[in-house]
Formats: sequence, C-alpha cells, structure tokens
Amino acid sequence: MPEIKNRGLPVNIGISEADRGAIAGGLAKLLADTYTLYLTTHNFHWNVTGPMFNTLHAMFMAQYTELWNAVDPIAERIRSLGHPAPGSYAQFGQLASIKDAPATPPKALEMVRILVEGHEAVARTARSIFPLADQASDEPTADLLTQRLTVHEQTAWMLRSLLEE
Repeated sequence: MPEIKNRGLPVNIGISEADRGAIAGGLAKLLADTYTLYLTTHNFHWNVTGPMFNTLHAMFMAQYTELWNAVDPIAERIRSLGHPAPGSYAQFGQLASIKDAPATPPKALEMVRILVEGHEAVARTARSIFPLADQASDEPTADLLTQRLTVHEQTAWMLRSLLEE
C-alpha cells in the first residue's frame, strides 16, 4: 500500500514501514468488506417484506447503523499507519471479499442467509490481519480487530438463529 509522504516527516510510531503497509493493506480489505456489508444491510432494510417485516426492518437498521459507525475507525487506523484509506466504489469493489447485494431483493430469509455469510466473511478478513498486527506489536489495530470480530461473530450467530427450525 502506498505510504503518504508528510512533507519529509516520516511516520515513526515504532512499527516498520513494511509492517505498517501490510497492516494498512489488510485494513483496507476490512474497510471494503465492512462498507459493502453496510450497503447490503441498508438495502435489505429498505426492501424486506413478509411476515417478519417489523422484526427484520428494525434489526437491519441496528446492524447497518453499527456497520456505518465502524467504517470511520477502520479508515482512521489506516491513516494513523501513514497510508491512504480507500473510499471509492471502484476501490471497494476490488478489495472486498464479499459480493454486492443482489440486484433484485431476495425473500426475507434469503436476506438473513446472505447477511450471515457477509458477517462471517468480514470476521475472516479481520482475523486474517490479526497475525500481522500481533507480529508488529500493533496493539491499537489488534484492539480494533478484536472489537470487530466480536461484533461480526455475534451478529452472524443472531442472524443464523433466525434460520433454525
């Protein structure tokens, strides 16, 4: 990931340039996954129908709000590491490991299944960065990743529970 040059004042936070670049690259993927999942969840909030409408409409709103509030800390951590944060649909499309929302809104329980898979994918992305942060003694990134893992694993469990009979 390209480093930002600050008029000759290099980033000197005790993490090597190579490690900062690798961690920032991983966080860029996490940001893309989080933003893509945010858009999908918001889309489903708008388009859910059926007997579970009230429950899912409110649940999806709580989830997309949490995701929206997560993108800024991820982007700011990338910046703290001295790298630019991605912020375009094109960049997110290239970096994300999860698919965009379907063009035609699916049935309510299919929405739930898609969101389970999305949260699990974001958890895998976050977990894949953890060894880099740990090796570099990057505690702020490790803390951020731990928080994101907790949210995504718990949300996937709660959504998955709706699919059980």
